[in-house]
Formats: sequence, structure tokens, C-alpha cells
Amino acid sequence: MKNEEVTSIFALGGLGEVGKNMYVIEHKNEIIIIDAGVMFPEAGLLGVDYVIQDITYLKQNEDKIKALVITHGHEDHIGGITFLLQNVNIPVIYASKIACDLIVKKFEDKNIEYKNLKEFDADTVLKFKYMTVSFVGTTHSIPGSYAVVIKTPNGTIFETGDFKFDLTPIGPMADIHKMAELGKEGVKILLADSTNACVPGYSNSESLVDEALNDVFAMHTSRIIIATFASNIYRIKHIVETCRKNNRKIVTFGRSMENAKEIAIKNNLITDKTIFIDANEAKDLKKNQICILCTGSQGEPLAALSRIANGTHKQISLLPDDIVVFSSSPIPGNKASINKIINKLYLKGVRVYTNSELSDIHTSGHAKQEELKWMLRIIKPEYFMPIHGEYRMLKTHGDLANLCGIPKENIFICKNGDSVELTKDGARIGKHIQAGDIYVDGSRIGDVGSTVIRDRQFMSKEGILCVIININPNTRELLLKPNITTRGFILVNENAELIKNIEDKVNGVVRESLKNGYSYVDLKNQIILELSPFINELTGRRPIIIPVIMEVKN
Repeated sequence: MKNEEVTSIFALGGLGEVGKNMYVIEHKNEIIIIDAGVMFPEAGLLGVDYVIQDITYLKQNEDKIKALVITHGHEDHIGGITFLLQNVNIPVIYASKIACDLIVKKFEDKNIEYKNLKEFDADTVLKFKYMTVSFVGTTHSIPGSYAVVIKTPNGTIFETGDFKFDLTPIGPMADIHKMAELGKEGVKILLADSTNACVPGYSNSESLVDEALNDVFAMHTSRIIIATFASNIYRIKHIVETCRKNNRKIVTFGRSMENAKEIAIKNNLITDKTIFIDANEAKDLKKNQICILCTGSQGEPLAALSRIANGTHKQISLLPDDIVVFSSSPIPGNKASINKIINKLYLKGVRVYTNSELSDIHTSGHAKQEELKWMLRIIKPEYFMPIHGEYRMLKTHGDLANLCGIPKENIFICKNGDSVELTKDGARIGKHIQAGDIYVDGSRIGDVGSTVIRDRQFMSKEGILCVIININPNTRELLLKPNITTRGFILVNENAELIKNIEDKVNGVVRESLKNGYSYVDLKNQIILELSPFINELTGRRPIIIPVIMEVKN
């Protein structure tokens, strides 16, 4: 079937991980990209700021790209847009009003001029030669969240974005009727959020969080400090309403929190601007009239709450009767950092509320098992591809789909780069697309590879030893005794005997090598070759050895 026209679906990020979401739909000479997120690095990725997608395939097929479509404004869905635009021409980006505002902020921060950012809503239909894109409103922790519907010559693709089914939401309800209509028309394949696939039951409604927060405010007359995700704009709206009911003014700290506040006001999600005051105004108020809203719910070392807990914040000092509320859940890998902050807060004598202590102080924006079953039953897809999750989440979501009547052979548990090909007659696994992780370190993209990361990890454990030698290359003489400096290995001043032994060893290696001729490269290699086992024998450690040869000619 050489001439068979297939529609390819694959992920460049978001499978086997929570973050850096990017899903690609390709039919003939058309490519639609869904989302361009970042992932925050694990603890072992020293010095790395973000992890983004390997977009080699998009570079190679740049002329096919018709649009980038954004499901909602969270970092794991929009954080990679600025990096993408640095490498690939994206003719147009479509996003909801809130997501557009957040993306514009990113463009301003990076001094990017991009003219083709366009808003869509639930009624928008984008028509291309082979594919048609439309949108379905969903419920999530941020306004302007949508599922994406792509109609192709080989059937309809339904991509949920991040979602939950909340029957008492703060914002609009998910458009279940539109979903049901699409299910009746027929959906070829469903791509669905798997973040909470391993969690039984239903997610709590945001309205319960409102009640729980109100209880905390009612119980205490002291100052209340709330840490939450700046991106959870509905939660910020909750907090504003709770403060208004309890006659408290709000002071915000953290750049991302300030941005979120501005966007919420701009979009009339918060209508009372007078509730916000600055730190100087707060000094004139009683403790029961103040709420501090800040970043740092994940224990980020430079975030506002971390600096408050460390006593290094310029404007806030903790008081013994302060109440600190973590209105969030730990992102996988962040639990240790959060616990460290909580311990510091307890040492200061403050009371801390967390989600484990008051179960309704936070609720997830992602569907749990029963809601995932709802989506499967409403959409009734012929095929299923779980997305947005670690492997265990994807696998569990696949098992749920099977329980809901989808045959095992119609369920695709994929990795980044695996493609699913839709045909008129069905679906199958197709070719593998190049995919992987690209590390962003400061303003450098891709310069930090696995070798650099390995060296950083090694240095953090074993340290560095630098050997500086002065040589006359003409006479092949060692002019001065070797100079040994270390970082992260030993303290030179407290280990004089060990340093003397290393100097003597280097002295012997250099003199012996110079007898046999002089080669800059050979000498460096010989120093490393003989010094490494020598140091290991003396200390049981293997620091990175860096020989520095200074050539001094007469």
C-alpha cells in the first residue's frame, strides 16, 4: 500500500514524564503542533534550568508546520515556546485569552517580537487543506483550558489537554454536551491526560478548597501566609474572595505571582483591585488584616517563601504566631525541598498547614480514575493513546481504557518519538521519530549534554584537583615545584602531608616524562594516568584531575 495516505501522531515530549508536553499531528505536507512546554530538571541535573524537547524533526520539516495550538497556559505546555521560536519558524500560534496573555509576558521577558499570536475560543474552527482544528472547553486549575479536536482524512483525533470533571467549578464547566456529540459522530483516537491515572476515585471540587481556606481564616487572628502555584489562577481568585470575606488585604511576593495577579485583573477574574496593597502599607495594619500570597510552594530555593523561611527576605520577617498554608501538592521529586522549608518554618515557631493535614486545602486540576473513565465513555474512541504522564500512569490509564471496553490491541502505550499511524481502516505503530531531552543552562540551549552533566555530578561527589606545572619546552626542564589546588576534594591547609605526597608524585612523573621527550598532550595524559590511582590509593577518592602546563621559554 505504497500510496496509502496515513495520519501520524507522535509526542516529542510528555510521554514517560510529567512535563515538556508537545504532540504532533502530521498528514501529508501539514503538521499541527499541540503545546510546547518545559520540564523542570531533576536534582541530578546540576546547573540545568529547564529540559525541553529535541525538535530536530520539526527543523527538518519546518515547511510543513501550519500552526502551534496551545491547550492552556501552564509552564509544562507553554514554557518551551520561546525556545521553539529560536530554532523553528512557526507561522501562527493559537491560544486562549489567558494563555495569550501569559505567552506575551514570556515574549516581553525574552525580547521576542512575534506578530502571529492569535486568540481562539470554543467557537473557533481552523481550516487547513487536509485538517480542521476545533476546541472544546474543559475544567482545569487555570481559565481558558481546552481540548483540541483535529479532523483528518483518516478520522477524528481528540486531545484532552489537562482536565478534570468538576460539577461545582469556580469557572465554566467542561462542555460535556459537545464532547458527547463528538462521541456520537465518532472519534478515531483519544489522547488523554494521565497525570492522576494511578489515583482512585474523583478529584475534589475547587469549591471544597474555598470552604477549607475559609475555615483556616476563621480560626486564626494572626497573619496568614499562603504559598501556591502562581499558574493556579482559580486558586488565587479563591484566596482573594476568602480575604474579602474576612476583611484582609493581600500583599503579593514573587515575580510570577505578580504576573498572575495582573493577568487575573486584566481578565476580570479579580474585580476588586483595592484588596491588594504593598509591603509598606501592610505595616500600618493589624495582623488579622493581612494575608501574604507568595511563590515557593515547591520549596524552590530562590522563591519568596524560601527566603522568608531562611530569614533573607528584605521585606518580610516571620512572627512566632504566623500561619503558613501550603495550598498545593508536591510535584514528584520536590518533596524533600518542601520538607526542608517546612522544618525551617517550624523552627521559627509558626504553624504550618499542608495538604496532608487538611485534605481540602488543595485539589488537583487533573482527573482521577473515575473521571478518566467518564472521558473514555463519553468520547467512545476506537483507539486510545494515553499521554501526559510517567510510564506507570500511561500503563494504568491504558488498563482503565481496557476496562471501559477498548480492546488491548487498540491501546497504544508509547514513548516519546513513537508514532501511531491512522489509516482509513485502522491504526498501527509507525516509524520512530528522533526525540529526547535538550538541557537549557542559562541562555545556552543544547550545549549541556549528558557528558557535561556526568562531569558535574562527578565533581559534586569527588571534587577537582588542579596541577599547575611550569616547563621550559626547549630545555625540557621543570622550572618550579608543582602547585596543587583543589575544590571540593580536600582543604589544602589542613592536609599538608597529602599535598606534599601529591607534589612529589607529580614531580617524579613530569621529570621521567621529560627524559623521553616533550609533548604537551602526552604529558597531560601521563599526569592524569599515574596520579589518579595514586590519589585513590591514598584517599579512596577519584577527583577530576586537571593538569595545567605553563610553557615558559627563555
